[in-house]
Amino acid sequence: MGMAVLLAVFFSIKQFTALNALQWLLIADCLWFYVCWQLWQRLELNRASEGAPLYPTLGWANRLTLLRGGLIALTGGFLFQPQAAGLMAWVPGALYTLAAILDRMDGFVARRSKQTSLLGTELDTVYDALGLVVAPLLAVGYGKIHWSFLLVSAAYYVFVWGLYWRRTHNLPVYPLMPSMLRRTLAGFQMGFIAFILLPCFQAPLTLIIGIAFMLPILLGFMVDWLVVSGRIESNTTNSHFFNRLAQISHNSLQPLLRLVLAIAFLLFITSNNVLSLTWLPIILFLAVAMTFFGLAGRVGALLVVVLVALLQGDKPVDAITAIIIFSGVWLMLLGTGRFSLWQWDDQWVTRRDGEEHN
Repeated sequence: MGMAVLLAVFFSIKQFTALNALQWLLIADCLWFYVCWQLWQRLELNRASEGAPLYPTLGWANRLTLLRGGLIALTGGFLFQPQAAGLMAWVPGALYTLAAILDRMDGFVARRSKQTSLLGTELDTVYDALGLVVAPLLAVGYGKIHWSFLLVSAAYYVFVWGLYWRRTHNLPVYPLMPSMLRRTLAGFQMGFIAFILLPCFQAPLTLIIGIAFMLPILLGFMVDWLVVSGRIESNTTNSHFFNRLAQISHNSLQPLLRLVLAIAFLLFITSNNVLSLTWLPIILFLAVAMTFFGLAGRVGALLVVVLVALLQGDKPVDAITAIIIFSGVWLMLLGTGRFSLWQWDDQWVTRRDGEEHN
């Protein structure tokens, strides 16, 4: 039904030829079949825990997760086609942005409706992985990110295959240590791809943003593999080591990144004639101040990256702009650390929406 409506809209605004429409429908249908197949395979997991009775219905949370899979399928329909112009150019990014928003909402609905399930947990992971193949492929096709970013998309499947290989060869698989950063990286990665699919953000700056996101995500997969394969033991000693690294980052690295961003910003505005613009400099100054003082610094860093991307357009990226992007992205991922005035956004990023707090 949704695909038929979208096709009708595309034809009415004369953005699709018959061949384009057939290709879009074929790819979207194949992806939708995959989404439904993944659900069908796991229906026995529609329960709170192993041994618990099955829920009588899918529940609203799982329906939202399924809708998210459908939005990813609709986004995938645009694969291997030239980027559209005009209003149509906004559709892939808008579809994937809705999917990213639902990624936050389905867990909230599950916890509020008291129908969390093993099914929802598995579908969430599977559809996240699907989206992080489909959307980056589309972004590569549009020239928004470098093809090497697909290593991030492949990393999940290689990781899962590696676990399967170890089990089938009777090799031990060790549990991962709990990590809030792992969840944060996944969420921001989805948001980043949704962000760059919008036509207002252009290469080559989006390629630099992609590299800034890619490096910590790949590093995270490497560390996780070393843990599950036993090369890094998930014992108390190593737990203390990782906690110590997190403390060093919080106390030193993150405040240093704030200082680097502020200095680079001052150099940026003097060399790019930003002050001649009207409202953008004011918002940009406020965003840098928020980041530097740690006043909802993740939000400030996000604003800095977005505004610099809008100012930059399709111009070549110099070293100063690249430093702003790298420091801004890493502050988004890590937080602003010690000496921050107000870290409400840290709490929002790390909390699980819908949980009851005493």
